[in-house]
Amino acid sequence: MYNWFECKIKYDKMLETGLQKTVTEPYLVDALSFTEAEARIIEEIKPFISGEFSVSDIKRVKYTESFFNETGDRYYKARLYFISLDEKSGAEKKTAVNMLVQASELKEAVEIVETEMKKTMIDYAIASVAETAIMDVFPYSGEHAVDTVKEQE
Repeated sequence: MYNWFECKIKYDKMLETGLQKTVTEPYLVDALSFTEAEARIIEEIKPFISGEFSVSDIKRVKYTESFFNETGDRYYKARLYFISLDEKSGAEKKTAVNMLVQASELKEAVEIVETEMKKTMIDYAIASVAETAIMDVFPYSGEHAVDTVKEQE
């Protein structure tokens, strides 16, 4: 399971018109703490940004599931309600969850959620699917786990 942090990177971006503009872009990184999230995002972003940049904000975000699709170039936040029955009262109970979906378009994101949910026995309802501003996602890979262990030794 991922422990996501949304990190905002502030830097001077060269626009297609040739002008430089200061922008702040959000990225998602998997880490164990705020400190690790900052270190990981700096390490991940260095090769892509020339010049100075800073981490302007870090906040914890909760995604119950993440569905990655290598062909997708956008990230969507899907809000679902898991529906269950309360055995005592017999009332219908809804539990809200957020999922991160990588897709090329909104319709594809919905299809991915539906396909993945068919693999479960959970009754659910899709409340919303919306495109996020997230530029890229950096899940915790085996390489980073090995590097972290080596650093601690």
